[in-house]
Amino acid sequence: MGRSVIPDEVAQAVVRLGDREVRLTHLDKPFWPALGLSKRDLLRYYESVSDALLPHLRDRPMVMKRYPHGWQGEFFFMKRAPRPRPEWIETVRVVHRSGNVIDFPLVQDLASLLWIVNLGCIDLNPWYSRRDELNRPDFLHFDLDPVPGATFTEVRALALRVRELLEALGMRVHAKTSGSKGMHLYVGIARGPTQKQVWTFAKAFAFEVERRLPRLATAVYEIAARPEGRVLVDYNQNRWGSTLASAYSVRPRPRATVSTPVTWREVEEGIEIEDFTMGNVPGRVRRLGDLWVPPFGGDRFDLGPLVEPASRTLGLRT
Repeated sequence: MGRSVIPDEVAQAVVRLGDREVRLTHLDKPFWPALGLSKRDLLRYYESVSDALLPHLRDRPMVMKRYPHGWQGEFFFMKRAPRPRPEWIETVRVVHRSGNVIDFPLVQDLASLLWIVNLGCIDLNPWYSRRDELNRPDFLHFDLDPVPGATFTEVRALALRVRELLEALGMRVHAKTSGSKGMHLYVGIARGPTQKQVWTFAKAFAFEVERRLPRLATAVYEIAARPEGRVLVDYNQNRWGSTLASAYSVRPRPRATVSTPVTWREVEEGIEIEDFTMGNVPGRVRRLGDLWVPPFGGDRFDLGPLVEPASRTLGLRT
């Protein structure tokens, strides 16, 4: 990407992208004061990685987590697209089990990306399903999160073992740092199983990982009951309406770390969370492109045959 559309020096601006105008506000506001990074820097980061990022967001309801005063400030969640908003912001209507109807915003292009980041969204949290089939996800994933006493060394070790077990089922596994404390492992799946069925499989798999690796992994979701020094295989993020930070999302962490797709060789060689930041990820994307290339090309695993027997057997070789 060439010269930024986001201007220097001014605190407010209206930028034009094609036939759309985006109003940007409080550009000078410190978002990471210790790093000298402002809201302007956050917007420019997202602009610089937008070609790689946008395919991960398009047509997916976006849960907004807004940090209007920077990463250390108070935040709040917002699902409903706020008003007033530009008439070109697309939304998708979601009917919740409670009967509540919410119009979620969609991030479809650079203009809508800058609009939502300008609201103070440091990280981006899209659904795992798309607008045309909201109850049929196209991802199975696991959030590997260290319990107190465990380190990122244990997270990497578990990621490699989980990869082996998923590959034994015929799945291709894609990894990224969470940008916070752990790692996210994703498998592209063919749409068909419902979100509840995917969650059921994920839960059975997580407890199988715990059974096989009791000194390394836990699948216990209750915080107080988790054994120390283990890594949580968080299957519960597969439930309906949950989200994880997307690939290339900046995280509200002290070093402005980024949730970054990585190669398995990098995992084996000992990457750290802090290796990937707002400052260096754009250059990495320019060099390597998008390691995930959504929707993982034609790499979509048919989870359907494993869904029904998931609570009885996973078909893993012993």
